[in-house]
Amino acid sequence: MKESQREAEREYRREMRKLKKDQEVRDEALKSMRRKSEEEEQKRAAEERENQKEWELARREAEERRREFQARWDSAEEQVRSASQVRELVARILTDTSLYSDSRLIYLGPDSASSVDTDIVDLRGFLSDVLDNANYPLTFPRDHDLSYDSATGILVVDYVLPVPSDLPTLKEVRVKRDSTEIIEKHITAAEHTRLYDTLVYGIVLRTIHELFAADKMGALTAAVFNGYVRSTDPATGQPATPCIVSLHANKAEFQSINLANVDPKACFRHFKGVGSSKLHALVPVVPILGVSTEDKRFIQSRPIVSSVDEGNNLASMDWEDFEHLVREVLENEFAANGGEVRVTRASRDGGIDAVAFDPDPIRGGKIAIQAKRYTNTVGVAAVRDLYGTIINEGAMKGIMVTTANYGPDAYEFAKGKPITLLNGGHLLYLLEKHGHRAHIDLEAAKRVLAESQLKSGPEPTSESRSEGVAPIGNERTGEG
Repeated sequence: MKESQREAEREYRREMRKLKKDQEVRDEALKSMRRKSEEEEQKRAAEERENQKEWELARREAEERRREFQARWDSAEEQVRSASQVRELVARILTDTSLYSDSRLIYLGPDSASSVDTDIVDLRGFLSDVLDNANYPLTFPRDHDLSYDSATGILVVDYVLPVPSDLPTLKEVRVKRDSTEIIEKHITAAEHTRLYDTLVYGIVLRTIHELFAADKMGALTAAVFNGYVRSTDPATGQPATPCIVSLHANKAEFQSINLANVDPKACFRHFKGVGSSKLHALVPVVPILGVSTEDKRFIQSRPIVSSVDEGNNLASMDWEDFEHLVREVLENEFAANGGEVRVTRASRDGGIDAVAFDPDPIRGGKIAIQAKRYTNTVGVAAVRDLYGTIINEGAMKGIMVTTANYGPDAYEFAKGKPITLLNGGHLLYLLEKHGHRAHIDLEAAKRVLAESQLKSGPEPTSESRSEGVAPIGNERTGEG
């Protein structure tokens, strides 16, 4: 029995060991399962975190693309609005008074206690403010320069115009189906060039209108507008600022028109404006009259051609020397084309002081030249006489050169005629162009000529004018 009991105990112990081993196996399996589950959970968590990062990144990229597209779309719409506003401005440039310079700017005249020079500076500053207040797009240039001749009442405006690229061409935008691509539609090239030409004509006419409208004291008798553009010379590739339009307008005649009903181009042509038929081509033209009153050469003494002593005032030099000086200056101009200039005899000039011969087979021929060593304004009578001489001489054209300036009636008469009027500023420019310098001081010349007349006795008016000695008198008309 004891043996049987011991066997039962051994069997029990074996069973217990087996159960324990099985339990250990189960426990190990459970541990393994837990470890695997934890690993899988960690893996899933890591994957979820990675997916979350990718999703967040994708969300941010999508949001960035949305913002970028919205910015492009807003920019495109703004360009469309801007382009539309510019086109509307061009359409209303002469009819909508809200576009004009601030109507509160009115020139009340000079201060009675101020000097003439100060009055002129004040007037130019005031008129410059008028142009600064014009209601144009911010992308348009506003640079300008003014000069005013108190003797003639003529204002000259050198104005920087927009170039064709300043005009936006975008007409509308839309989004391509199933994409974020923005499709732009532009106005045609023909529409763009027509728009630019109309804009330039409008700016010219509107600017002159604003200047005349602001001048309530009648300081202006006429205005010259020279329109310049900042571009690139196609021949040299260098920056250039050519003048592409020039217009001279008499105040009384200009204010008699109704700008709201005119065609800008037709009105420009009506006033004999100078410019290419295609302004967008930026073809250079010669200004009718340039800004020159600020030129310091009018008051400085500089050496000129060998026949003129250093410090000699051109306005008071001997009249015959002046004729030869004009001949030399113009001969330098014509020499490039093989032309020549000859001074006529004083007693047999038939109303001309020199004759130029231009051999060019197309535009060449005989050119009548008159030299006026004047200290006062040259009136229309002298220009009318030159025109008669051109006809009588069978000349191709006429050139008048003076040390002074011309009245508005003289410029008005010369419009549309084969006449070139060169004032003192032009003469000094031509001298400097060919390597010489001079100065013109009209007031000093008047004193010298007056003293000379007192010593030798008064000269007949007709002789005075033929010799370029203008009698001391009315500066505005040049009449004694």
